[in-house]
Amino acid sequence: MVHRITLFHSIDPRGSKVGGVETHVRLMLSRHPDNVSVLLVGIDERGDLEIGKPVQVDFDGRRIDFLPVVHIPGDTLHAAAKTISQSVTLRFTLGVVRQLLTIRRLSAGDSASTEIERFEQAIPARLIGHPVVQLVHGEGTKGDKMDTVLGRHWWLYRLLEKIALTLATRVVAVNPNIISRYEREMPRIARKSEFMTVSVDTERFPAAAFPADDVFRVVFAGRLDAFKDPPLMFETLRRLHAKLGGKLEFHYVGTSDPYRDKEFAAIEPFTVRHGFQTGEGVSAIMRNCHAGILTSYFEGMPCYLLEALSSGRPVGAIRLSQYDPLIEAGISGFLVERPEDREAAAEAMADGFVRLAADIAAGRLDPEAIRAKVTPYSVAVQMPKLFERHIALGLARVPSRQPGLASPANSRSH
Repeated sequence: MVHRITLFHSIDPRGSKVGGVETHVRLMLSRHPDNVSVLLVGIDERGDLEIGKPVQVDFDGRRIDFLPVVHIPGDTLHAAAKTISQSVTLRFTLGVVRQLLTIRRLSAGDSASTEIERFEQAIPARLIGHPVVQLVHGEGTKGDKMDTVLGRHWWLYRLLEKIALTLATRVVAVNPNIISRYEREMPRIARKSEFMTVSVDTERFPAAAFPADDVFRVVFAGRLDAFKDPPLMFETLRRLHAKLGGKLEFHYVGTSDPYRDKEFAAIEPFTVRHGFQTGEGVSAIMRNCHAGILTSYFEGMPCYLLEALSSGRPVGAIRLSQYDPLIEAGISGFLVERPEDREAAAEAMADGFVRLAADIAAGRLDPEAIRAKVTPYSVAVQMPKLFERHIALGLARVPSRQPGLASPANSRSH
């Protein structure tokens, strides 16, 4: 007996779209157990597939079914939409609706469930007829800095959220603050919700000794969205460069254009831009750096943070409460409360990195102790739990439970 999971996300498994949600989806594709089959409903970046025609794709050594529902060139995926009509999420959702009958046919299994990462797909996901697991990755509030169209139409975001959470069979939120808000504002939703962070592939991101040379290297991987506060990140690095006498490199892994923020010009001379990288590429770059940086106004749970810590690299960050168990002073980095004054924030962050560089140089930080912080969030610990949720929901819909559907914990994972 095989459980069928249908995943909705605007991604091409052969493509280069990056981000925390994309990392989670790729882990679902590569780490599903043998008693689970996966159908990814996504997009065609290359323009070489027939829309609405399923194909089988090899992904990280696993075989998955892939149904492209819209063609969106890869080079247009990385810029934020200025209007609703330009929204990748909207175009993808409309493609899902157009292919709904095909998706219903392909999603059938001995037992089945659907997982969605965005609220916009809640209604078509429910129309497939299987239990729906809604992942909630964001924690933004009205007035936060967002690049997305929904950030400028907050009422629409909240309406879609309410619809999606109501329709979901199970809600999984990536940080406890989201669950706390549901408990305060939506008790009925809270009763079907649970906290589970995104997972980190600790095998792909092993710890390593710090580089021995005297150039301090700071890394950031991901999109430079407005809520990440790139201007504060760049100003911090400018000040740090001066404080370290020029012995600083900034390594950026991602496809965003940093020049859209004028503050980047000051750090461009000592920035290394790596562009899109596979997981192995990101891992190698992190091991060649000393520390990570986060300046976000809000987050879910950044995959980049977990990957940096798994690599044995401390992180300096503007404090968000979900970071508290992970970033501990003297062990895995430092946290700075966000002051209202940007100059004060940049100065405090730069001073924190100066102390971090000194601690690393003096051998006071242990990469293995840093890595230990993310053990509870590893793929080996968390992914079986998520697959178990899917299977349990599917079995609840099967008229007569059959003994052949084993728990993922008892199945071989690849």
